[in-house]
Formats: sequence, structure tokens, C-alpha cells
Amino acid sequence: MDLMLKDKVAFITGPAKGMGAAITLAFAKEGCKLALVGRDTAAIEPVAEEARSKGCSALVIGCDLTDAAQCDAAASKTVETFGRIDVLVNVAGGSGPMGKTGVETTPDEFDEIVTLNMNGCFHTIRSVLPSMIENRYGKVINVGGTFGMKGRAGRLAYSASKWGLRGITKSFALEVGQHNINVNCVAPGMVDGPRFRDKVCKTMALKFGISEEEAAIRHAQDYALKRITVDEDVASACLFLASDVSRQITGVDLPVDGGWAAL
Repeated sequence: MDLMLKDKVAFITGPAKGMGAAITLAFAKEGCKLALVGRDTAAIEPVAEEARSKGCSALVIGCDLTDAAQCDAAASKTVETFGRIDVLVNVAGGSGPMGKTGVETTPDEFDEIVTLNMNGCFHTIRSVLPSMIENRYGKVINVGGTFGMKGRAGRLAYSASKWGLRGITKSFALEVGQHNINVNCVAPGMVDGPRFRDKVCKTMALKFGISEEEAAIRHAQDYALKRITVDEDVASACLFLASDVSRQITGVDLPVDGGWAAL
């Protein structure tokens, strides 16, 4: 199926590695023009070069997403370069303290992850909406997480931030739908990669006296599909929500977790 994303302008945060890089390259493969936004431009540039090798334009913009003025400047630079913004994908975020109860979590730790995961998305949405409203077209995709749908002991700060992001998503969806703008949330479960292997699997392996690979297999048993999500699964969900195939879908949480949060 042709998703008809060729030449759409996609503003993507957190594109340097892992899920963000996979999403960036998926949009590049579809022929999008890319604005790749984040603090560490040196880390983003190799991904931008790979995107360019696929024949697409890729603009790298330095931006602290917790600074509203910098987000406004990044959006303005994108519009100045490409003429408009069609798609926003908010990937950037943090994990916050792990294994700490709410009582053990410090106010500073809580504030830091809420500021990054909620304020950052709020700022970028506000920054790109004027272009979308002017053109009566837009797709906003926030990358949340299933711990923001069911909660998780030991991850209070992260769960709170992602739960809040769902509220931001739904409220913006109600406000801008009249302008032909869709706002949705993709909620990955545990995604295979260094953090999953080095932290989750290693911790489980030590706890049960098994190998790290056996730990990964045991973890997968929690899911209906009995497999761990990979970065490309999340990227495909973002492409779907960025396309007009999903034109009548807005304000939803789409779990990409093999069947954990919804079942």
C-alpha cells in the first residue's frame, strides 16, 4: 500500500538512536523531507546522512525541547526551509528513576522526567500547530508507553509522565480536529535493544539464575503474541498514523506491545 507520504515534511524529535533512528529512516524510505531535532546534533548527523543516502532532504536542528523558545525557533527554521510542517513525531524522552518506589523517588527526579516527557511534547506541538492550522493539514504522533496506560510499580515518575502525555494528546485532538489535524499516541511496550538486554534481561537473569537469552524468552511470555517489540514495529505504527490511511483516527492510544496493555 502506498502511504502517500512522499514529500511530506516530518518534524521528528529524538532521532539519534534506537527507536528514534528507526522512525527517522522509515520516514526517509517513504520519501519524506525531514527536520531532525534534538540537543546533540553530532549524534543526529549520522542518521541524517543515512536518510540523505535514501534520497531525501534532512535538516538537523539543535534544540532543547524543554525550552519553548527553542522549539518555536526549530519550527520556524523548518517552515523557512521546507515551506510547512505536515507531521510531528515526538520521540524524545527519558526513562526516569528505575526500581524506586514513589516514596524513594525524589522531587527533583520526578520533576525532571515530567518536564522532559510532558513539557517537551507540549512545546513542540504548540510550535508546529500554526503551520498545520494555516495549511489545514497535520498529523501529530506522540510516542508514549504502556506504563502510562497500566501503571508500573517502581516506575512512578515515568508512568506519571506518560499518563500525562495521553491527556495532552486527547485534549489537543479535540481542539485541532476542526482544522483537519489528527493527534494520536503510540504506546510501545518493552522494546528490544541495549536497555532491554542490559538492564531488564540482566536483572531477571540474576534473579532467577538463568541466561539473559532465557530471560528475554520468559519476558516475552507476558505478551499475547509471545514476542518482544522491535524498533521497526513502532516505526510502522508511526507511519500508519502519519498517513491518510488513518484519516479518521484521532485522540487514540495505540499500544505496540504484542498484547500486554490492552489484554
